[in-house]
Parts: sequence; C-alpha cells; structure tokens
Amino acid sequence: MYYEGLGRRKTASARVRLHAGGSGQFIVNGRPYQEYFHREIDVQNLVMPLKLTRTESQFDITVLVEGGGVTGQAEAVRMGIARALLKVDPGFRPTLRQAGLLTRDAREKERKKPGLKRARKAPQYTKR
Repeated sequence: MYYEGLGRRKTASARVRLHAGGSGQFIVNGRPYQEYFHREIDVQNLVMPLKLTRTESQFDITVLVEGGGVTGQAEAVRMGIARALLKVDPGFRPTLRQAGLLTRDAREKERKKPGLKRARKAPQYTKR
C-alpha cells in the first residue's frame, strides 16, 4: 500500500510514493537521497514536509524525478512529498499550506525574443 504525489518545478517533474509502515528509507532514482542531492539546502528542502508533519521514519519513500536542474528537482520532490502526505492525512493541509509547500511555483524560464541577445537584454544602442 502506498500514497502517490506528483510535484513539478520549472521543467523538473517528480513522482513520489510513500510506502506505509516503512523504516524511513528514502530512494531517489535508485540511489539514497543524500547521494543524489549533494547540496545541504536541497537535502533540507526534501525532508521539510516530513519534519513539519513529524512523519520522518513512518514511510519508505521512492522517487522518480526527471528534467530540470538539481534545485528544481529537489523542489519538485518536496512538493510531491507534501501532496502524498495529504493523501495519508488531510489534517496535514493547514501545516503544509502555511509553510508554502502546496503552492506550485509557476515561474518558468522566459523565452528569447528575436532581435534581442537574451529574453530581455538588447544590443547596445549606438547613436551614430
């Protein structure tokens, strides 16, 4: 028996499964999460929903994450965990909502425009 949640951030997408009655094992793309995510801030982001709801060692967690960069993937996993925890107990909603873990961060990379060097940077203006 497991609970599933989907998290997205920028171009990263994470499918998270919380297996009930686990020992706290946390696997991301077949590797332990500390091995997959090296930066301390990303690791803290991952376990934030579990710490807020005090469920760190109640589930075995398996994650399939793809696309995006390291931080985008970490935030996608965080959202997936939060959404899966809601399926475990809807009473977690106020806690997770207040921490901002249920709101999808809709910011995406802006496209490059023709005639410009990047999305907004224009070539230098010359009067003569």
